[in-house]
Amino acid sequence: MNASSFYMIVIAVAALVIWRRTRAMYRPIKGNGVRILLPLFFLLIPSIPIILNPKAHAASWEWICALLFGFILSIPLILTTNYELRSDHNIYATKNKSFFITFVIIFIIRFLLRDYLKWLGQETEAALFITVALGYILPWRIVSFLKFRRIHKKRNFINQDTLQKNI
Repeated sequence: MNASSFYMIVIAVAALVIWRRTRAMYRPIKGNGVRILLPLFFLLIPSIPIILNPKAHAASWEWICALLFGFILSIPLILTTNYELRSDHNIYATKNKSFFITFVIIFIIRFLLRDYLKWLGQETEAALFITVALGYILPWRIVSFLKFRRIHKKRNFINQDTLQKNI
C-alpha cells in the first residue's frame, strides 16, 4: 500500500467518525448504550493478528509507552464526550465543537509520529500504532458507555416517577 492510499483511507475513516458523531448530536441514541461499545469489538478482532505478528519486534517498554500514549490521548476525548437528556426524554450526544478539534489533533499527532517512526519497520510500526489506537479508543468508549448509562438510569427514574404521578 503506497502512502497516498494509506492517507486516503485514514482521512475517510476520520470523516466517517466525524459524520457519525455529528449525526448523534441530532438523533437520539437508541437502546441501552451497547452500541457505544460495538466499535471495540470491530477494532479488537482485526487488531489481534497485527499486534501478535511475529515480525513485529518491539521492546516491552515500547509496548508500554504506546499503550500509555494512547491512554493520554483518550483523556481529551473522554472530557469532550458527554450525553444529555432532552425535553423529549431521549438521550443525545452533547453538541461540542471541542470534540472535533481534539479528534483532528489526535489524527495529526498520529500522522506526525508515523513519519517520525518509520525506522521501526512496517510490522512493528503497525503493531505499535494499533496499540496506541486501542489505548485511546478502549477507555474513551468504556467511559462514554458509563456516562450514557448514568443518563439512561436518570431517564428511567424520571419515567417511573412520571408513571407513579399519573396513577
